Amino acid sequence: MKDYLPTFQQNIDKTKLRLLNASVLSFVGDSVQTLFVRTELALECGSNTNALHRLVASKINATAQAEAGRKILPKLTEIETDVFKRCRNYKTQTVAKNALVTDYKIASGLEGLIGYLYLGGEHDRLSELLRLAYSE
Repeated sequence: MKDYLPTFQQNIDKTKLRLLNASVLSFVGDSVQTLFVRTELALECGSNTNALHRLVASKINATAQAEAGRKILPKLTEIETDVFKRCRNYKTQTVAKNALVTDYKIASGLEGLIGYLYLGGEHDRLSELLRLAYSE
């Protein structure tokens, strides 16, 4: 399948990247993940935007993201696992809406990892993990 993820042209130094705030990584990762899911569904399901919005909402919520995170967790490298855990364990002011706290935290870990890979220029690995996370 064609790769349609955006690429970040300015790779951030790994040391600087590992020091970025976990909430910043999750913020960026959420956008990349949303674009991936929206594009996948748009290409797969057609042009009814109301239906697409409902489908995206069913895949981009804490519960669905936690399921995706659990799918890829065994496949992560040591560094990726560290990033995932750091973002998962980050203390946030936001509370989980319509989701278990554990699911919300795992979803944050997934978003943070996606942000880390995106900003680090690890495009191939990012694409591989997103496809694994969202494969049926």
